[in-house]
Amino acid sequence: MANPKRRHSKSRKNQRRAHDALTPRQLGECSNCHEPKLPHRVCPRCGYYRGRAAVAVESE
Repeated sequence: MANPKRRHSKSRKNQRRAHDALTPRQLGECSNCHEPKLPHRVCPRCGYYRGRAAVAVESE
């Protein structure tokens, strides 16, 4: 197994980790109930997808 000959500096380590940050999830609006939902997925509150009922949702 290969081992590093010299240790990496703190700045080099931090430059490598600069791209590891997480981005928040992007939410869209449901066209039926106007609640926030994930894109390309059925709305968990009303069960609609692309303007039509896709899943039956139990009402509370």
